Amino acid sequence: MMGGGTAIDFSPLLPWAVLIPLFVLAAAGILVAAFRRARGTAWRALGLAALAVALLNPALVQEDREPIRDVAVLVVDESPSQNIGERRARTERALADLQERLSRFPDLEVRVVRTGGAEGGVGGAIEETRLFEVLDHAMADLPRRRMAGAVFITDGQVHDVPGGGKGLEDLGPIHTLLTGEHDEADRRLAVVRAPSFGLVGKEVTVTVRVEDMPGSQSPDAVVNVRQDGGAPRPFRVPVGRDVPLEFTLDHGGQNVLEMEVAAAPQELTLANNRAAVVISGVRDRLRVLLVSGEPHAGERTWRNLLKADPGVDLVHFTILRPPEKQDGTPIRELSLIAFPIRELFEIKLDEFDLIIFDRYRRRGVLPQLYLSNIASYVENGGALLEAGGPSFSTSMSLFRTPLGAVLPGEPTGEVIERPFKPTVTELGRRHPVTAGLPGDVPVGAPQGQEPSWGRWFRQTDVTPLQGSVVMEGADSRPLMILNRVGEGRVAQIASDQIWLWSRGYEGGGPQAELLRRLAHWLMKEPELEENDLRAKVEGNRITIERRSLEPDPRSVELTSPSDQVRGVDLVEDGNGLATAAVLATEPGIYRVSDGERTALAVVGAVNPPELADVRTTGDPMAPAAQASGGGVHWLADGDVDVRRTRPDRDQTGNNWIGLRANGDYVVTGVREASLLPAGLVVLLVVGALLAAWRREGR
Repeated sequence: MMGGGTAIDFSPLLPWAVLIPLFVLAAAGILVAAFRRARGTAWRALGLAALAVALLNPALVQEDREPIRDVAVLVVDESPSQNIGERRARTERALADLQERLSRFPDLEVRVVRTGGAEGGVGGAIEETRLFEVLDHAMADLPRRRMAGAVFITDGQVHDVPGGGKGLEDLGPIHTLLTGEHDEADRRLAVVRAPSFGLVGKEVTVTVRVEDMPGSQSPDAVVNVRQDGGAPRPFRVPVGRDVPLEFTLDHGGQNVLEMEVAAAPQELTLANNRAAVVISGVRDRLRVLLVSGEPHAGERTWRNLLKADPGVDLVHFTILRPPEKQDGTPIRELSLIAFPIRELFEIKLDEFDLIIFDRYRRRGVLPQLYLSNIASYVENGGALLEAGGPSFSTSMSLFRTPLGAVLPGEPTGEVIERPFKPTVTELGRRHPVTAGLPGDVPVGAPQGQEPSWGRWFRQTDVTPLQGSVVMEGADSRPLMILNRVGEGRVAQIASDQIWLWSRGYEGGGPQAELLRRLAHWLMKEPELEENDLRAKVEGNRITIERRSLEPDPRSVELTSPSDQVRGVDLVEDGNGLATAAVLATEPGIYRVSDGERTALAVVGAVNPPELADVRTTGDPMAPAAQASGGGVHWLADGDVDVRRTRPDRDQTGNNWIGLRANGDYVVTGVREASLLPAGLVVLLVVGALLAAWRREGR
């Protein structure tokens, strides 16, 4: 629809710097003439006025105008708290009603935007409801003078309201339509304090609080806690008070504590009755007992490797003088301090995290009872690494002691002494200890390609009785065997020449990386488990990893915090690791299962603002409504009418909201006509001067 506007425009023929002095002189002359009562003064004043108006060059200007439609933004809250009760259905009904009512105004454009990860919104905000961020995104291409206002359809729990409504004054009225019910009540479980790290085997304290909103309805509540998906432990805690709960970390890596409080008589949702805490377990210091037998070139390599790690407490037991050596040296000169053999191998044996035997052979220094203690230590959860030399093939071998019951390889009596390159077996390519070692042959490489690391020159031939052969040596004979014994673990290296890699012989090899992985596997670090299911979280992205020694084509089931189950297919990389990535759509605890194992993933903050208080309220939006002239209305009280209002009038009232009519336009054409044509000016001036002369001549 076209409109118009008419106005008088002045375009002076001379600069104002010239006109103003002329006008002053003319006015002064007229005033002097009037003071002296000169005849013809009125006619001279009329002529000068006509001349002054002519110099101002007045014109009649008429504009052709095209109105610009105002814009109203409807912001729809699709955050998780909107799934409670009838809020979602009430939201969609209110949206449809608003769109129908606003379609009756031809001068109004309506934009609908959604938040909470839905199409059209700014996705990814699953911990907070950020409606004003979505509003800014919707009107990024609009000048403020076109804004008729905004209508938020929400439960009122908005977390990005500008403080005091600052900066909202020129957006038009901001109205809020609340989707919930009056006087709602809810119970929630909050984690007040929780450590990010804790020592393995030590207690950590997590402080929780159970709140009944709006007020405490019961004196106490039962909180059930699962640690790493285990059996629940009940804790009775008083409502409305901070309560410390103590737990012991069983392993390194992620320790997940799932907490759930029993439902209250009145509940809006059980989503905030649950909480999860992820605590990274770290070892205080790794205590290692290194038992060295006959001296050799690699003995110092073992010691240097272990001493270089500040997180390792090393006790090195070295046999420098065997009992059978008789050279007449007095006993009092053999040792300044008696080595505490009984204390190490009987009293404090269980305090060690790892025991290493390096080229040890039976010499009568360690009684059979102590070796039996080590075997029991392994079966009860300890870790043992045996790196044997040529003596392992003799009758003095450790295999001929009680330790033989836990060692996975039996010596054949043959020692192979010729160059060979250690190679990773097909099984080893899937085992986390040896998969993808630096310098190894990559997956898919041509047949016969050798690894790039250096050679070894001696190997003890063993027959694997149990366990997994992950590396082979000369003639494809077992070089490294890993095995689980009872609750513990054992690793056996059938050579004493791994030190060649650390010395850089023929380019060296990944000794440090291999032994680091081996030690972590022996100590049951979760990231080195060979058959395991894990879930890692980065932002709202969940990465699912399944490691297995055998190809496993099965998909896994992913259960969301709202108990929705979906299948996820994993893609294998050829090194025993199959992965998949999914995006989380809500905060909370996700559960991944392949039928045998279960992994947990915690998405979002410990106490996400989205679930801190899910009751419907208009308090957060009140500053925005007050600053912009909008209103807050409850949909539960009935339908809300919509009106177009003038900018200087009220924008809200009883059961109605207003959208500002700005009346903005663009000019499409201009017509201009002079109000004083030149002939008329000459006639007026000359006529006035003649009349003045005639009057003076009388």
